[in-house]
Amino acid sequence: MRLTRHRRWMIPAVAAAAVGLALTGCTGDVAEEDAADVDCGPYEDYGTFDGAEVTIAGTILDLEADRLVESWKDFETCTGITVDYQGSSEFEAQIAVLAEGGNAPDIGIVPQPGLLQRLVAGGWAIPASDPVIANIDEFWDPVWKEYATVDGTTYAAPLMASIKGYVWYSPAEFEEKGYEIPKTLDELKELSETIAAEGDHKPWCVGLESGDATGWPGTDWVEDYVLRLSGPDVYDQWVAHDIPFNDPQIAEAFDAVGQYLKSDDMVNGGIGDVSTQITEAFQTAGLPILDGQCSLHHQASFYETFWDPDATGDITVASDGDVFGFLLPPADADSGQAVTGGGEFPVAFRDAEEVEAVRAYLSSDTWANNRVSLGGVISANKGLDPENASSELLVQSIEILQDPETTFRFDGSDLMPGAVGADSFWKGIVAWVGGESTASVLDTIEASWPTS
Repeated sequence: MRLTRHRRWMIPAVAAAAVGLALTGCTGDVAEEDAADVDCGPYEDYGTFDGAEVTIAGTILDLEADRLVESWKDFETCTGITVDYQGSSEFEAQIAVLAEGGNAPDIGIVPQPGLLQRLVAGGWAIPASDPVIANIDEFWDPVWKEYATVDGTTYAAPLMASIKGYVWYSPAEFEEKGYEIPKTLDELKELSETIAAEGDHKPWCVGLESGDATGWPGTDWVEDYVLRLSGPDVYDQWVAHDIPFNDPQIAEAFDAVGQYLKSDDMVNGGIGDVSTQITEAFQTAGLPILDGQCSLHHQASFYETFWDPDATGDITVASDGDVFGFLLPPADADSGQAVTGGGEFPVAFRDAEEVEAVRAYLSSDTWANNRVSLGGVISANKGLDPENASSELLVQSIEILQDPETTFRFDGSDLMPGAVGADSFWKGIVAWVGGESTASVLDTIEASWPTS
């Protein structure tokens, strides 16, 4: 599950549907820029559209919304296209309703391939133009194209990305106590047992609470373990339902994760017993590391923004700072790097040249470098210079995504049908952590898989 990396301001669902997500422009103020100060060379191929307007909606909010708008300022100046963005926490829930009613934005930034497929099935999505597809083929690993392709037709290019499966830790604690970064899952288990045996704090801190999406951080754990224990082929079969959800290989992954999430010896450092994972918000769950109350926290690259919730600047995310992250290791030290992750796809709902010009720009290396340079995010675009990233960890994340030896798979719950990935899987994690057996939970999730 990919969740927005920022606070969510709420629009009532009925009101959002009535006004088409109130597409009135950006959150935040963006200064006007004199066209004479802009080098329009990188934007010449997009053409000029004096007076044209393109509306965009998505779940991106607050500071990230302001940075998104900043990322296309020069494009607007050079092409004459005004791009109006509106973020809403209700976007994912409302976009199909809006599309069916003819009130969709020109472009919707869709964070789930499963939702993209639903929009295509409804007949609302516009296929990607040749320039967009050319950018996908030039700048993206082919697996990303698959996530936005339905029945042989590609509907969107990727936008930003995140890497799941980071294990956050305190470099100072590791140095003081002589802990080594584990190179295998067995070494991770040994490290966790060592910390537990010391007795002064728990190895892990975990938070699964996320409002209606409570449980999704646990699905990330399971997806990481399926990929590492059984490999990408089994992972692909699982998310496509070519093997059942209660297949023994999936049960193996659940049970491996259960060694942590269902054990009072392993969790929940600085928070409480196993049951507190369900009520602890994912945004704050890792913070006990800063107080020495736990040593490890499993969460995506975007969690970097949560370490300093008061924006004081006192917390440094770096290999020699207050907190840093290493990737969940492979099962075998000789195995290549395998990672799960997420991303977004700008889906078009209006067939117009100016809309495709915007989508072509968003799929380009120019946009990727512009946006990443503004801070806080990454992209899997191969034309992106990793050094443009705003932190050591984000530079590392980009290099991992660009490495041809990396096996990447999209977040499994985002690929599954909504009745599973955004419902029974999340709820199953909560029931499982609450004490229900692996077999019972997997049977329930399997029974929820749509039959058509």
